[in-house]
Parts: sequence; C-alpha cells; structure tokens
Amino acid sequence: MKNSIFKSFRFEIVLYSLLSLVYTLLTEALLYFGFYLVYRVVNGNKMYGQIKYGNLANRAAGNGASLNYTPNNIQNSFTGDGRIPTKGFIVFMVIIAFLVGVLLFTIYFLFLTKKFGTYLERIAGGITEIAAGNFNTRIEIDNDDEFALIAAKLNQMAGDIKQLIENERNSENTKNQLITSVAHDLRTPLTSIIGYLSLVSDKDKLTPETKERYIEIAYSKSKRLEKLIEDLFSYTKFSFGEVTMELAKLNMVKLINQLVDEFYPSFQESGLEYEFSTTIGSVYVKGDGNLLARAFANLISNAIKYGKDGKSVRIKLETIDGKVITTVTNYGRLIPEQELQNIFERFYRLEGSRSSETGGTGLGLAIAKNIINMHGGTIGVRSDFNGTVFEVVLDEQKEGMEG
Repeated sequence: MKNSIFKSFRFEIVLYSLLSLVYTLLTEALLYFGFYLVYRVVNGNKMYGQIKYGNLANRAAGNGASLNYTPNNIQNSFTGDGRIPTKGFIVFMVIIAFLVGVLLFTIYFLFLTKKFGTYLERIAGGITEIAAGNFNTRIEIDNDDEFALIAAKLNQMAGDIKQLIENERNSENTKNQLITSVAHDLRTPLTSIIGYLSLVSDKDKLTPETKERYIEIAYSKSKRLEKLIEDLFSYTKFSFGEVTMELAKLNMVKLINQLVDEFYPSFQESGLEYEFSTTIGSVYVKGDGNLLARAFANLISNAIKYGKDGKSVRIKLETIDGKVITTVTNYGRLIPEQELQNIFERFYRLEGSRSSETGGTGLGLAIAKNIINMHGGTIGVRSDFNGTVFEVVLDEQKEGMEG
C-alpha cells in the first residue's frame, strides 16, 4: 500500500500548519482592527470635547482670543500626555501580538488535527482488544494515510492470527478423527479375522467344509486389512509430498481401455454393464502412468461399489479446448448435496456405507484427488437424476510436444 504524497500524514500536517497560520493572522488582524476602531471612537470623542470647551472659553472671554487648539497643538498635547505610542509601548504590543498569535496558532492546529488524535485512540483501542485475544476486532478505516495503513495491517494481523488458531483447532479435530477412523477400520477386519481363526482352531466341532469357508472369510478380511494399511501409507506419502512422479507422455485412451479390461471381472461379479465411449483415437497427457492408473482405478472401483443399484457404469473421454475430460458415471443411489463437498475428504464415506459390501478404506477418492492435483488437473463430482458423475480434467499434450 503506497500512499500519494497528497494523502500522506506529512502533507496533512504541513497543510494544517499553514491553515492554522492563516487563521491566526486573520484573527489577529480582526482583533487589532477592532481595537483600532474602539481607540478612534474613544479618542475622537475626547478631541471633540476639548475643541468644544475651547470655543466656549473664547466666547466667555469675549475678546475672540484663541486657545490655540490647532491640529499640531492637539497632536503635541497627545504626545505630552502619552496618547501617541512610544517605542517601549510598541515593543510591548509586539510581544503581546506574538503571544496571542502562538496561542491562536496552537488552538487552531489542535482543532484541525483533532481527527489524528481520535484515530490514534481508535488504533490503540484495537491493539488493546487484539492483545486481549479478541481477534474479531477490526479497526475502522476512513482515510488513506499512514494511519490507515497501520489500521489495515493490524486488521490483517488479527485476521491471520484468528485463521491460524482456527486451522490449529481444525487440525487437532482432524487428527482426532483420523485416529478414531483408523482405529475403527483396523479393528473391524482384525476382529473378524481373530474370530474366524478362533473357530477354525476348534478342530472337533467344525466340518472340513465349514473350516474352509471360515478360512476364506479370514483371508478376505486379511486382504482388506492389507489394503487399508497400504492406502494409509499411500495417503500419508501424498499428503506430505513424499511421492515423486516419473513423468512421461501418456495415451489416455489406451490407459482407460486397459483399466476397463482389468475391471471386467469386478463388473461381472457385481452384475454391472459397462461402457467406455470416446470419439478420439488417441489423446496425450503428461503424467505418471502408475499414479494416474491408480487414480482412475479408484474412481472405477468407487463406481462399482456404489453403482450396483443402477446396473451400469459409463466411462467417457473427450477433449475440449486443450483439456482432456474423463467422466466416470454410475446410476446408483444419489449423493445428497450436503455430502458432495466432503466426498473427497479422507475417511469420508456416505451415511450407511460402512458395510461389508461397500465399506472401503475411505481413502480411495482422497488419494485420487491428490494424484490429479499433483498433475495440475481438477476433479469434481455432481449427482442428480442423470447419475453420479466424477469428472477429471487434465491438460492435453499435443503429439511431438516436449516439456
């Protein structure tokens, strides 16, 4: 914030000083002019009385003798009795004029600069409130000078401190939620594993077929526990920037085709029809093939888990204005508007989704978002009667381009 010299505190001080000086000179001029008029009126009456007295004395003498009240004589008489200012009187009046001028200048200057004092009191009050911990305090800014700059910086500081405190509080809450979620998700499959293995260990009460089924369930739960631990490590690495990318030019059409083929057994097992549609033979992006494959695999896996009621999953790839846009659509249960904004948060799962069938780690979409963000892309979601659509946008890299 760089102020104009004409709006600065220094310029205002100079301006108010000059105005105070002008007002002082005008006031003193008016005062002395008033004194002069009074002096003329008073002394004029005295002269008129003396001249009238002389005329009466002449008539009384009856001889027309003059008492010599000529102008010069009158002036001499004034000098003789002190009515004409002497040098000492002039010096005295100059001193009085100077003192009165200083007093008037001080009064005018304090009056004109009163707003500065008010502004400083306001700033001091704001500092006191902020120091007391009231970070909602904001100092009113009604100018564009240095005081306004100070007030603006104090307001910014209060806002920053408040945001830091809120972030710290949110971080603490998030940490507690993370611990709770991890403990829950680790304990659930582990409890099942221990329970089924305990049953298997009782050799006398179970048939071989039952034991085999329990072992399969324990193995399935173990794989789920392994997946959770793997996702936890992955998410931690993404969050702390510990993942390095090996960038290359990737054919997105080929990448999505391969993923769809890999998920064929999952589509069949879930009774879902699937379709990958594109009008493009090939389109390229710059990225890490393994990471992007994982991100899109998480989106497809999520569509399979939550789209079973809709009986189909649609994947579409197109290019618009240099952007590669990939959508993964399922037609299962709609996602409420209030939940859409949280769907990419770690460990977030839709209400009632913590079942053995759909309850994943709660990290898949968070990991996908991190990967897409690392590639400079965006990921979003919308859910309505046309389906739940996850949309990924990446920058297209033309063939032959380097970088």
